[in-house]
Amino acid sequence: MTDLIDATGFRANIGIVLTRQTEEGGAEVFLGGRPDGRGWQFPQGGVQQGESPEMALYRELGEEIGLLAEDVELLGSTRGWLRYRLPSQYRRRTLPLCIGQKQRWFLLRLKGPEERIRFDSTDTPEFEAWRWVPFWTPVREVIYFKRRVYARALHELGPLVFPQGLPPYPEWWPEGLQPTSRRHSLPGQAPGAR
Repeated sequence: MTDLIDATGFRANIGIVLTRQTEEGGAEVFLGGRPDGRGWQFPQGGVQQGESPEMALYRELGEEIGLLAEDVELLGSTRGWLRYRLPSQYRRRTLPLCIGQKQRWFLLRLKGPEERIRFDSTDTPEFEAWRWVPFWTPVREVIYFKRRVYARALHELGPLVFPQGLPPYPEWWPEGLQPTSRRHSLPGQAPGAR
């Protein structure tokens, strides 16, 4: 299958924020460790020709962390596409050109046992390790050029996990990453509906 790249050079992609409830009543998020120490990130992947973002969500969920639709509950998604540009050394220069990604982010809650998480669904696993971390931690641990899109996705989806208010920013929070909007869609709603 072929990845979808729009006329401006952005590849259609989905991002997955998988949460679980803590014993204290809070929530943590899943963070996957890339092979060979190449950092930590959320599961994500390209939307392929003929797929909707929702179809890509469940395909990537299975491929990257071995979970099926029945293992999770879909809590919501970002209202639209969140974009980031790739640094020049990561850009594809052959046709079609790819200068970055536009991502639709989905918030899921783990329903099944975490023992179902596995990385052997493909010949080239995306992750070799995983851990549950506090809500804002992925912003610090992801590669630098994805930090802003991670912060935007967490701000937009966070109220679905923390309806009484988002957790406070940690001491290390980068200045300037507080977005101005917290719009999201609930399952079954049109994007932007409340």
